[in-house]
Amino acid sequence: MAELWFGYVWPLIWIVIKIVLIVAPLLLSVAYLTLAERKVIGAMHLRRGPNVVGPWGLLQPIADGMKLFFKETVIPTGTNRAVFILAPCVTFVLALIAWAVIPFGPGLVLADINVGILYLFAISSLGVYGILMAGWASNSRYAFLGALRSAAQMVSYEVAMGFIIITVLICAGSLNLSAIVAAQKNLWFVVPLFPMAVIFFISTLAETNRHPFDLPEAENELVAGFNVEYSAMIFALFFLGEYANMILMAGITTILFLGGWLPPADWALFTWIPGPVWFALKMALLLFVFLWVRATFPRYRYDQLMRLGWKVFLPISLAAVVVVGGVVVAFDLQPVLR
Repeated sequence: MAELWFGYVWPLIWIVIKIVLIVAPLLLSVAYLTLAERKVIGAMHLRRGPNVVGPWGLLQPIADGMKLFFKETVIPTGTNRAVFILAPCVTFVLALIAWAVIPFGPGLVLADINVGILYLFAISSLGVYGILMAGWASNSRYAFLGALRSAAQMVSYEVAMGFIIITVLICAGSLNLSAIVAAQKNLWFVVPLFPMAVIFFISTLAETNRHPFDLPEAENELVAGFNVEYSAMIFALFFLGEYANMILMAGITTILFLGGWLPPADWALFTWIPGPVWFALKMALLLFVFLWVRATFPRYRYDQLMRLGWKVFLPISLAAVVVVGGVVVAFDLQPVLR
């Protein structure tokens, strides 16, 4: 009995505990990221933002969640009910399971696999399916056109993101996310790969359908894009999935370019700050830029969006793979970078 407990049952319980320790703070962060967005944009627009529900409006996300939970779920006539309900679940679950390989600190990772970056890229690619399922199952031309726009946008920018990730892998010499962070102990990759870091961050805006690339939700011509027929909690799953993906993309950018949980090499006085705190601070900075961009930039036209992805980012990222690979091999720079 003891062998069964310590050999099979306890490891499963420990995995469940670790999953809860990841998912619970993530869901809380998603809820309060919506409040932070409204507060930041309100401040930039010289208005107050939410300030009624609770002290300083801190209970507003809970009120919004309760409102969506108690609303009636309306499923339009003519929809494919199973696919219609499954689509937001797919989007939300994919946004959660990607966190299995994200290292928050030395050894603080659920699954420290050697191909973590490929796992993340595969999960982000699967996000297209939830959006296409929602657009098709809604039996609405507006939803279907919004889904096609979103799918084309996500696929277009994933290509450039893939090439940029290759430049990071060339410098790090590993596909393991913890090893990529460890390779930046002397120099964060944002320094030698600064143009790639900028292009990668802009691509994450397009990948998450955020301003100024929120073309799938262009209300002037598509009402609300692929989620126009959704309401109540199944709409909330799309909403939560979008913000969870924002946090995920901020985490991936932190790992690839900002040294993950590592402090700057010359900040010896701040080594007492725990690694997960550094990781959270860097993610918070990137998320602030997400919100800042929304409050600042106008929306792109769709032809501008496609041209930027295929005619600007793709050639630059492809050339960067050749240049970075050539420089690293010619000058044997991997030991220096690592």
